Amino acid sequence: MDGDVVSPTNCVRQPYCQAEIGHFKAVVLISRLNLFWGLRWQAVPEHLSERTKVDRTDIVIGCVDSRAARQVIARKVTGQRSNVSYWLDLGNHATGGQYVLGQPWNWGNKRSASRLRTIAELFPEMVEPALDNDGLPSCSAAEALERQEPFVNPTLANHALALLAQLFRRGSIDYHGAFVNVAGSRVQPLAADPAVWRALRRRGSRLAR
Repeated sequence: MDGDVVSPTNCVRQPYCQAEIGHFKAVVLISRLNLFWGLRWQAVPEHLSERTKVDRTDIVIGCVDSRAARQVIARKVTGQRSNVSYWLDLGNHATGGQYVLGQPWNWGNKRSASRLRTIAELFPEMVEPALDNDGLPSCSAAEALERQEPFVNPTLANHALALLAQLFRRGSIDYHGAFVNVAGSRVQPLAADPAVWRALRRRGSRLAR
């Protein structure tokens, strides 16, 4: 799901070509997957909104560029009306980013010490719209490269896909996310450990004071 269309700037850092400029990103990418793998996936060329229905989706993967959009996802996957099993959130900045796989507290995922905490639970600031920047897009290819190091997006995506692959193939994981710094070639995994979650919550409480 994405309401954006391919722009010339997108062709610099993302796998789009000049012939795809002006077409919906979601339609372009899903068409490729369907043609290559013989799938019948559907693209939704719309922006996520409060009216979007995702409560019966097994896995929600969010690659949003604002805290406001992430907050909408958090509300959609949480609560008694939702049956979403997993929410995988990916976010980036100039030199890296993070990905976190969580089990939202909802109708399907009951309260449990071992339930994977979501990005919204571990890092509440990530769903605080007041902390968003101006959100203005890069107006040129040169500016796009200045704002973000090359290969940040595919690096995060590959790490997140590797996590899902491990979960699907082995049925268990010992980490459920990581912080990635492309410029420094560093990866800090997020352990699937209640003690780690408690430490992060304490850190958040101190910062909020």
